[in-house]
Amino acid sequence: MSAIVFISSLDSAEQQQWLGMLTKLLPDESILLPEAFSAELAAEVDIAIVANPDPSILSNFPNLLWVQSLWAGVEALVPSIRQHNRQLEQSKQLQLVRLLDPQMAATMAEAVLAWTLYLHRNMPQYAIQQRQQLWQQLPCARAEETRVTVLGAGELGIAAINALLQQNYKVSCWSRSQKNIAGVHNYVSVEQLPEAIAQADILINLLPLTAETKGLLNQQLLSNLPRGAKLINFSRGAVLDHPALLELLDSGQLSHAVLDVFEMEPLPVDNPLWQHSQITVLPHISAPTNMQSAARVVADNINSYRAVDVLPTTVNLAQGY
Repeated sequence: MSAIVFISSLDSAEQQQWLGMLTKLLPDESILLPEAFSAELAAEVDIAIVANPDPSILSNFPNLLWVQSLWAGVEALVPSIRQHNRQLEQSKQLQLVRLLDPQMAATMAEAVLAWTLYLHRNMPQYAIQQRQQLWQQLPCARAEETRVTVLGAGELGIAAINALLQQNYKVSCWSRSQKNIAGVHNYVSVEQLPEAIAQADILINLLPLTAETKGLLNQQLLSNLPRGAKLINFSRGAVLDHPALLELLDSGQLSHAVLDVFEMEPLPVDNPLWQHSQITVLPHISAPTNMQSAARVVADNINSYRAVDVLPTTVNLAQGY
């Protein structure tokens, strides 16, 4: 029986749930917490399953080949893996695998569609009018007249784009590499980013957090949005410059923002984002990991690796995703 180390900072109840589910799906593997390994047994471990791990623990397992994350976002792990690899020979470089779960993509697509409809159909304004006891109908463009630009066209982005297309929105996207999606104009390269943003009545950010995207959505870039445009941020809080967002909302350049991710979570109670009338704050719920489906994906990855000795799709550590 092979041994796999499970490294996490989850609370004990959630950690035991994961261990129970993974053990059931991987009966030929022994999945143990780090403290269960002697130095001799640790040297035999080639796979780590991780969830918000203490990266220093990885060094206790000198012959690891790959790390399977239970999350889709791996920006916190990438620097640690890079640092770990600097001490190793090229032939022993540790690989990182992020969670690629079709269920998560479907959940993100639902969230993108739900909150796009929320903005398109003027729901924030009607909520304000209700509090004011104001009976007033607001103009609403048809879906096919509403321009939606999605930043990021990976697995989650493509699922979101397809959901928007099914509702007849006029969809564009911006991505690092060329995508060929029927009915969607694809902008590529940093040079085309201002143009992509200028075409958005609703801008949806699904970009991964990397050195290149940190603070990318700043005042200069967001000022390219048409006046009165709306924003959804479902990627990472650090991609968006929040002080710039507040200025753009106060000036009327943007009319509303839906924010699901923040640099500090939970969002501190004294943060001004909570109280702003043109901001909807969500508690990081756009695409939570589904334990059942995620565990099956992880188990399939490990079983396939044991059968054919080929790693799942790995993260490009230079790019960060």
